[in-house]
Amino acid sequence: MTATPEPTPEASAHGAHDTGTDPALPQRQSVLLVTGMLGAGKTTVLRVLEDLGWEIIDNFPIRLLEGLLDVPGEAQSDLPTPLAIGFDSRTRGFDPERVIAQVKTLSERPDIALTTLFLDCQSAELERRYNETRRRHALAADAPVATGIQAERDLLTPLRRWAEVLIDTSEFTSNDLQRVIRERFAESATEGTTLTISSFGFARGMPPLADLVFDMRFLDNPHWDPDLRPKTGQDAAVGDFIRKDPAFSEAFSRIRDLLLLLLPRYKAQGKSYVHIAFGCTGGKHRSVFTAEQMASALRHSGFSPTLLHRNLGSRAADLLEGEPRRDDKH
Repeated sequence: MTATPEPTPEASAHGAHDTGTDPALPQRQSVLLVTGMLGAGKTTVLRVLEDLGWEIIDNFPIRLLEGLLDVPGEAQSDLPTPLAIGFDSRTRGFDPERVIAQVKTLSERPDIALTTLFLDCQSAELERRYNETRRRHALAADAPVATGIQAERDLLTPLRRWAEVLIDTSEFTSNDLQRVIRERFAESATEGTTLTISSFGFARGMPPLADLVFDMRFLDNPHWDPDLRPKTGQDAAVGDFIRKDPAFSEAFSRIRDLLLLLLPRYKAQGKSYVHIAFGCTGGKHRSVFTAEQMASALRHSGFSPTLLHRNLGSRAADLLEGEPRRDDKH
């Protein structure tokens, strides 16, 4: 993951769900302020939060936040619906220093658990996104996109520095960002360690969110069998091919045993999210089969992993299988 190491996103995200421990006090409402660079993914974040049951308000004049939070909601006997408020440099009356002052004041209220999420992205990637969509940057006017991006970055520096949760989406696809938000802000994430097992293709880049990565390219490649090439690691014929590799059984057993050792220790250390990724060249055969088998093995051991295949549906994934044939001398 490309989130900054300070503060720890896991700890900060859980702060958004802190409802207090004193039963004599009313339940605290989780309020998440979502802001950041234009084009970094605010709309995607708010859409996912809405799917998770959060109440969503976008482009809200942040100076009116205190009045909004004073509006009566559910009865105090119920857990208040978490609220996510999106705003950015286009929002009317936007002033980062004033926002920080408001947040400091509101954070002292006993009825609110307030967290600020800042979405960042490298300038070159933002420029690429703007050029791809042919959209004009709000702060660029008639100047180049890069000028607007830099002006916005300078404007937002105090708020970026202040935010408890910082996520850099430079290397994220939309699906990557959705997964991060679901893992960090779904209520079910507070019940224990959320375990994700995924497959991916090295030819399409390393997964930015993985805690443990296992490279399965040492196995014989089904891509070079014309009958297996169009199939995937979910097909029995591909699985049979991979199982016949003399290295598969022992390697799989050792990786499984390592995970069975590590996962309970991660949980004991309070790690809320563990992402285990298996890679091969194209993300279609070996990594998919291994991820499927490992998810099954861990389920039998009492875990409940989510299984994801990043490149299984990628266009022409088989064309990315760039490894030489074993009989190719060049």
